[in-house]
Amino acid sequence: MKKTTVSLSLTFALSGLLTVPAMAAELTVNVEVPKLNVAEYHRPYVAIWLEGADQKVAANLSVWYQQKSTSEGHGTKWLPDLRQWWRKSGRTLKVPVDGVTSPTRPAGQHALKFTDKQPQLAQLPPGEYTLVVEAAREVGGRELVKVPFTWPATSAQTASAKGSSELGAVNVNVKP
Repeated sequence: MKKTTVSLSLTFALSGLLTVPAMAAELTVNVEVPKLNVAEYHRPYVAIWLEGADQKVAANLSVWYQQKSTSEGHGTKWLPDLRQWWRKSGRTLKVPVDGVTSPTRPAGQHALKFTDKQPQLAQLPPGEYTLVVEAAREVGGRELVKVPFTWPATSAQTASAKGSSELGAVNVNVKP
């Protein structure tokens, strides 16, 4: 009888270890789309991606574009206006991409959160990376902001950069 009690206690103790939540490395990106005082305002198309030290695309994180068809056609027609992203990655993608593409967003702060369990970061090897945010707007301008960081982080990291016209502050937070 004691033998059974000991093995049950050991089983319960070990099962408690299995329920401890696994911590995942996390990448949080905050992008500000500024409110512009212009006669004809259009929401910007925005591409957010990671580049490795070789400046090649390591992961596409998010692409915001007009997804609803209009009299001018479908919004994919204007994706090449995101010139850097289009040349490096966009033209090879078949959009929409599940978990990556979404509608354009209004002026304001926009937060995106990724973990090392999600497809965009799951296969990302350790190293130095640059978060790249590119925005292009009809009857507007084009802007590119870059923020370097290390993945995965051994301690919490915060980095930021600021655009001057089409983008505001871009912040990157990395947690181990």
